[in-house]
Amino acid sequence: MEKVKQLAMFINGSFTKNRSNQWIDVVNPATEEVISRIPDGTNEDAAQAIWAAEEAQKTWERMPAAARGSYLRRIAEKIREREAELTRTIVREGGKTQALARTEVLFTADYLDYTAEWARRYEGEIIQSDRPNENIFLFKKPIGVISGILPWNFPFFLIARKAGPALVTGNTIVVKPSQQTPENAFIFSEIVQDVGLPPGVFNMVTGRGSVIGRELAANPKVGMVSLTGSVSAGQKVMEAASGNITKVSLELGGKAPAIVMDDANLGLAVKAIIASRVINTGQVCNCAERVYVHRDVKDAFLDRLTEGMKRVTYGDPSRTEAVDMGPLIDKQAMTAVEEKVRRAVHQGAALACGGHRTSDKGYFFEPTVLTGVTNEMDIMREETFGPVIPVAEFSTLEEAIELANDSEYGLTSSLYTKDLENAFIAIRRLKFGETYMNRENFEAMQGFHAGWRKSGIGGADGKHGLEEYLQTHVVYLETSK
Repeated sequence: MEKVKQLAMFINGSFTKNRSNQWIDVVNPATEEVISRIPDGTNEDAAQAIWAAEEAQKTWERMPAAARGSYLRRIAEKIREREAELTRTIVREGGKTQALARTEVLFTADYLDYTAEWARRYEGEIIQSDRPNENIFLFKKPIGVISGILPWNFPFFLIARKAGPALVTGNTIVVKPSQQTPENAFIFSEIVQDVGLPPGVFNMVTGRGSVIGRELAANPKVGMVSLTGSVSAGQKVMEAASGNITKVSLELGGKAPAIVMDDANLGLAVKAIIASRVINTGQVCNCAERVYVHRDVKDAFLDRLTEGMKRVTYGDPSRTEAVDMGPLIDKQAMTAVEEKVRRAVHQGAALACGGHRTSDKGYFFEPTVLTGVTNEMDIMREETFGPVIPVAEFSTLEEAIELANDSEYGLTSSLYTKDLENAFIAIRRLKFGETYMNRENFEAMQGFHAGWRKSGIGGADGKHGLEEYLQTHVVYLETSK
């Protein structure tokens, strides 16, 4: 068993002592062993970090954007230098496979390089005036202090997704990592310190959402709070932010439908849906969460899907690289998935494979396929966040679209077809922020990741994601001649 590390918060350019002397254990979900401890932070810790960010922002926003972007490039370079260490850390604290953890590390570095490129590209406007001697200018300016509340499923990448666009546009930031996966944020803070980022520009505080998260949302010095998490967490952030009318950017849950038409390439559809469902053990908000397959190909599709899910390998990813899937994040998550499958069977679904916890040690759950489901069942309405695929059938594309749209979520969706007309009908009528055609559900950094309905407010990535961190200042300049 490895020595239990005690981590520290990073405030105003320095690692700080734990003033509360209270600690939160970080557990390896594959072994159930405590691997580190983080400070159980207080409101005062969060307020101190916000104060530091506010003070630093006054100077940071006056720095040329290209100079701010150069810091992001240096951080990206250091991330690549510590790739192996970061990969091991993400695997150990989050149960992610080595391949996926490595991808997350390198994608994070690439994301920071990509965001740095926007330093010379984001711009304002000159607007035509109705007056003969007037010029109207629209400036894009930073919001000020950003708070970022991070999830545990892609903890390292989400630091960059929030901090990258915030910093390049002249904001400063305070982030709170998930208490389940904080070690990677500690390493990110070490890198920030190593590259000489000015004190207070990036801060990291640890603790419970009910304390630290609330302060990051309710503090009047915060200009925008960005959360990636559950719907209930988003509701709490909105409530806390409402007192100051603070801007919120929320990426919340998903219940992504995958529609498989009768003309689909079934081999491709099965491969992509399995990849989308078991990535990170199904703990990804844009994963395919429910499948609708045309009745004419249902049997053939189910045979292939079930066989494919039975071949999915799982185990402790720290011990072997050759696994497709690791454990669920914690005991609560495993119990929730187990209960959702049990309830589905009670409501009339049938188990084609899987459906059970697999060992006494570690939070492992079998790759699972459920058949005979309907849209009225909880398994088709509530986010599962585990390696479970419920499959329903349909007769027409119109029916499939209606079933797909029948959800309180609206993050991602997918369609498998060779018919271009079917594709464009779906594009026009699916009510989701993203639709993937004949491929797995995974977004690009230059796109725009944003949900409809209870899946969120605002979005991330690309030009439109960058502009979430900017506000407008319109100037009416009238001259005498």
